[in-house]
Parts: sequence; structure tokens; C-alpha cells
Amino acid sequence: MKKTHSLLGGIKENFPSGLVVFLVALPLCLGIALASGAPPLSGIISGIVGGLVVGLLSNSHISVSGPAAGLTAIVLTAITDLGAFELFLCAGIIAGVIQLILGFIRAGSISNYFPNNVIEGMLAAIGIIIILKQIPHAIGFDQDYEGNQTLFSNGINFSYFTELIGAIHPGAIIVTFVSIAILLIWDNVTALKRLKMLPGALVAVAAGILLNEIFKMMGSSLAISPTHLVSLPVPESLDDFKNLITMPDFNGFMNPKVWIVGATIAIVASIETLLCIEASDRLDQQRRITDTNLELRAQGIGNMVSSFIGGLPMTSVVVRSSANANAGATSKVSAMIHGVLLLVCVLSIPFILNLIPLATLAAVLILVGYKLAKPATFKHFWHLGKFQFIPFVATVVAVVATDLLKGVGIGLAISIFYVLQGNMKRAYYLSREKLDNADGINIKLAEEVSFLNKAAIKKTLKNIRPNSSVTIDARGTSYITTDVLEMIQDFANIRAKEEGIDVELLGFRTSYKDYARDQDSHVLITHKRAM
Repeated sequence: MKKTHSLLGGIKENFPSGLVVFLVALPLCLGIALASGAPPLSGIISGIVGGLVVGLLSNSHISVSGPAAGLTAIVLTAITDLGAFELFLCAGIIAGVIQLILGFIRAGSISNYFPNNVIEGMLAAIGIIIILKQIPHAIGFDQDYEGNQTLFSNGINFSYFTELIGAIHPGAIIVTFVSIAILLIWDNVTALKRLKMLPGALVAVAAGILLNEIFKMMGSSLAISPTHLVSLPVPESLDDFKNLITMPDFNGFMNPKVWIVGATIAIVASIETLLCIEASDRLDQQRRITDTNLELRAQGIGNMVSSFIGGLPMTSVVVRSSANANAGATSKVSAMIHGVLLLVCVLSIPFILNLIPLATLAAVLILVGYKLAKPATFKHFWHLGKFQFIPFVATVVAVVATDLLKGVGIGLAISIFYVLQGNMKRAYYLSREKLDNADGINIKLAEEVSFLNKAAIKKTLKNIRPNSSVTIDARGTSYITTDVLEMIQDFANIRAKEEGIDVELLGFRTSYKDYARDQDSHVLITHKRAM
């Protein structure tokens, strides 16, 4: 009875966020399939499997999986080279098997070595890209496909801006502004925020449909054309339903090219997933830690299932995950609800979904983008000093100018440069008793602790049993990176209280700005216990 009650509570609590993610994911799934040169429904199938299969198997509470923009170039090239989508599906199965193996050999631990300023820079960059890429859709110009997250893939084309200005559609602009107004009012009016089962995104979408239908009935020039609406295939017979699913051509397993494509997808998809999981854990209000090895296994199974029934390869996706977090998701039930809604609505009411203006969905995404790239985040890292701010800004600029993987690589390289420059001979040691049977655990931090030590400390804190006693001693520590400091604070202030862990923090300062060795710094916590 308790499990049933908990499940029903989880569904009720997470239905609004699942609905928001569904609305965001729908055009993205279609757009990515279109850009990949794959059947339109293959993106939807990937989104359904990402929600239901990966959502069920993963223990990430915030991340949402689906077809990824970062894989479009690989998929498009592979389908062209192989000559058939059915052959490409074999590569997706191979990629899933490789990811499953990576999960079992515990390759997911590499995510612990991405510093927080790089992860936050990636999120801010994605926010900027979302806003810039959705502005054309918001004004009625749909030359670019939904889900494209690369700004300068074809260089800087100034004629594009001329086309953009000439394509402004007054009806789309009205729908966009009305939708944004509804979303802002819903977020800021207390009485409306209490209507959890009626999220602002749904009201905005309904208003967008209603406005456009009114424009049509009036014969107004403000009416939005079908090219600026969601476009799903509408099955009209049993044969149409059967044709929705494409099965792989298993002869592809005899083709060496298929294996090379599968390995490439596995590597790129795994890295993108691990980056997104790290970002999703940062977005989680409860600061829960995802098992990245389990996530790789879940992604592997998801990619195998998706490819078997004609879906695109998937990853954990930043845009969907951030929309999920911003909509108030508390558990993975939200991701599963989004998968159910995709399945039910695509099969039963595609003709209604095809009435949704892309402008109203652009409004939802623009606000998601703003929350990721809000000025307060830049201000926060500015105050932390140049050793945190420069890698953060470099990551933002690099991701916006190139793509997610290259941008994160550049940010990570700059972070490592500063660590090596400031601490060529830093030693780190973690002194602790055996965690299994110890009543008292003593963690003594070294003189200087960088983000490279994050994995060891994170693993130790994760393995501390409920109702135990822990002392974390930083009295001899002159520098602690923000990543580790925030992780310790989250442990002491959130998890320790929930699990009855008695925490004593010694010698922590208010600031460790720019590797400062200021011995006169104030003590942050000299003796604190989390009851």
C-alpha cells in the first residue's frame, strides 16, 4: 500500500514537469530526426524509449534522455554512407552494447573529473544557444530545424539576418509575447503557482492554439501557416500504424562500416551523457548523486531498444533536463511521464498536436534558456575570482562558438592549466577509518584540494552510512576548490540531516578565492554538527 501511495504521489507531483518536458521534447525529436536524414517518427520513438526505458532503469532524478543534436552530423553522414536507414539501425544496436560494457567496467567515473565551473559554463552556453536559436521560431522564421544547437555550423552568413528580418510574422510574434506573458504570470503569481496540475506551459500552448484558430476564422493575415506548426505524421489506417516502425536490416552486422559508426556513436553519446548527468545533478535541488555507471548501462539498453524498433540513438539531453528541473521535477517519474505522453499523444491525437504553433514552444524554451544563462550566474563566478571565472567564461564562449564537446574540452584544458600552474607540487591525502564498521570517521583534507580530488572525496561521502559520525578537518588546508567545498556543504546541510549523520566541520573559511593563502581569513565553520 505504501509503495502504491508513493507512486501515485510521485505521479501527481511530477505530472506538471513531465508535461512541460513533453511539450519541449516533441518539436526537438521531430527536428533532430529531420536534420539526421531519418524518418520523422524515429526521433519520437527515441524520445519515448528515453522516457520509459532509460527513465525506468536510470537512478538520475532530473535528467531526461532522447535524440541528441550532438549526434545529428554523425547520423546524417552514416545514413548517407551506408545507403539505408535500416543498416544504420544496426550501428545503434552496436553502440548500445558498447555503452552497456562501458557501464559494467565502470567507465562512468570519468564524469567526476569535470570541474563545476566548466559544467556551469556549459549550462550557461546552452542557455544562450537556446535563446538565440529560438528567436527565429518566435518571430515566424523556420529555416533552421528545431533542436539545432550549433550557431555557426555554416559560418557567419550575414544574408541570414536579412532573411530573418524580412520573414517576421506578426501573428507569430503575438503568440510568442502572449505565451511569455502567461509563463511569467504563472511563475510569479502565488495563487496560480498552486495549480500544480495545470502548468503554465500547458496554458501557454492552449492559448497559442486558440489565438491562431481565431486568426484563421477571421481570415486574418495574422494566421500562422502550417509550416510554422508542429508537424507529426497522422496514421489513418492499420497499415499506416504498422509502417510507423522500421526494423533493422541485420545484414548490417556483417558490414565493417556499421561497426565503426556504432563505436563512434557509443563514445560521443557516452561523453555527452556523462556531461549532462553532471549538469543535471547540479540542477537537482536536493543535490542527489547519480550512479554514472548505472546511467551508461541504462543508456546502452535504451539505445538497443530504440534501434530495434526504428528509433534514433539517444543521450541524456541538457535542454530537456534543464526544462525538467525548472518545471519542478522531483524524481525520474517526470521523465517517464514525458515518455508516456509522447507515446499516447502521437498515437491518438497527432491532429491536435499539429495545431501547436512553434512560436509558443519557442516561448517556453526562451525562458528555460534565460534561467540557465541568467546574469546572476556570471556574477557568482566573477566574485569567485579569475581561477574560477576564466574557465567558466571560456567554456561559455567555446560551446557557443563551436559545439558542446569541443567547448567543454577547451574549458577543461584551461581549468587544468590553472591547476597545474598554481599547484605543480600539491599533495592530497584523505585520512579515514574503514567505513564499513566505523562509528567515527575522520576525513583530514590536505593543504590544497583541487577538483582533481573531487572523485575520491565524493566516493567517500557517498559511502558514509546513515546515523554515523563524521569529522572533516580542514584546519591545515589553505585552499579548497569551489567544487569540493560546495559538495561538502551539500553533504553537511542536506544529506546529513536527512540520514541522521553527525557531522563536525573544522577549520573551513569563508573564502578560498584564487588559491589565496590568507591566514587571516575568517573561519567558516569551526565546530558544526548536523543533527
